[in-house]
Amino acid sequence: MHWLVFRKTGTWNTDVVRRIMIATITLNPCVDKHITVQGLNLDETNRSAGVRHDAGGKGIDVSRAIHEMGGLGVAYGFIGGHDGQILATLLTEQGVPFRFTPIGGETRSCIIINDVKTSQQTRISTAGPLVSKEEVARFFGQLWGSSRVPDLIVAGGSVPPGCPADIYRTIILKAREHGVKTILDSSGVYLKEGVKGKPYLIKPNVRETEELLGVELEVEADIITACLELVAGGIEIAVISRGKDGLIAAGEGKVIRAVPPRVKGVSDVGAGDCSVAGLAMKLAKGGSLWEACRLATAMGTAAVLTPGTELCRRADVEWLLPQISVQEVAA
Repeated sequence: MHWLVFRKTGTWNTDVVRRIMIATITLNPCVDKHITVQGLNLDETNRSAGVRHDAGGKGIDVSRAIHEMGGLGVAYGFIGGHDGQILATLLTEQGVPFRFTPIGGETRSCIIINDVKTSQQTRISTAGPLVSKEEVARFFGQLWGSSRVPDLIVAGGSVPPGCPADIYRTIILKAREHGVKTILDSSGVYLKEGVKGKPYLIKPNVRETEELLGVELEVEADIITACLELVAGGIEIAVISRGKDGLIAAGEGKVIRAVPPRVKGVSDVGAGDCSVAGLAMKLAKGGSLWEACRLATAMGTAAVLTPGTELCRRADVEWLLPQISVQEVAA
């Protein structure tokens, strides 16, 4: 089975070829099953007030957000089984193109239980399917086997069993051989191994940065220092997200702070992925870091205005953009 969707013939549309193409890599995608309840009672039968299914995983979220904003994000990664079919159908219905590598295992599911009575959200996530060495090799063939080389790669999220811990480093180095820059958005050992490949940009949050560098980031000055340390280590742009306080970015010889207006959030699921999409879209087109941080902050903030696993809406992003405060700060 060939997981390719651009048009019914499976060939490149000439209009698509002319557009900036961002490849997003999700090695461990999932089907998000968002369940809403009016009060979660343990050890009892709970009646759902609604169920929503979304294609999930960091790279897939980035592709979905790029598509919402009118860009072209092509999703790569592994997919298999019944839930893999569901995921492909969801992306097809949304018009998000993909070139997945089929595997023998079953694409994982993530259960998100939203208790509207308490405003609490519970996530249940599985590790993912076992991926063989042969399937990993086919993935790399799929990524670089097309006549169209991506303009930028965004890779992120967890890694399924069977994949080497340094697979992001390998992706980054292979991309560099093809003259393609890479954005990495992961955590834990996958981030630590990935940064050894010196990606173009990374976007950890504060907690992930603390784990990566082995430091505590208590105030803004600490975050700025951390960004500069990452850039000094060979990463061109380091962006640290701070939730409702926006982000700090270092690169292009400057440090930038982007802060959103205060909004009443509904769900923060996917907010970081929407921010990455904003960074990727602007930078892939040659935009400045200032412009990229502004769009990233607007898209990330717009995502918290939507329920469950729904991502940013273009109208919300356009409404927020003029309200984003972007400043260059002293290093």
